[in-house]
Amino acid sequence: MDPSQIAARLEALGNDTRLAIFRTLVRAGNEGLPVGTVQQRTGVPRSTLSHHLHKLISVDLVRQRREGTTLYCCAEYTVMDETLGFLRAECCADLGDRDHDAA
Repeated sequence: MDPSQIAARLEALGNDTRLAIFRTLVRAGNEGLPVGTVQQRTGVPRSTLSHHLHKLISVDLVRQRREGTTLYCCAEYTVMDETLGFLRAECCADLGDRDHDAA
């Protein structure tokens, strides 16, 4: 995994509004939600919502698909898991080093 890509994803999620949007999409499941529903559930103005969605799309956390005239947004669970896995991958790796650090 590319640490700079992970950092960009975490930076995108470091904004309260984008985090709320992403959590809304995660809750929606694989089918995602129409943009209008995302706007309704989050209360984010439509023009601002577009900006935040594009940021999440640019770091691959969200994808969009069109069905007729409706634009759907979906959380990319694989990317989310990869990002969280990067943080979790070395959990407690230095635990055995405590005795060496104290010496």
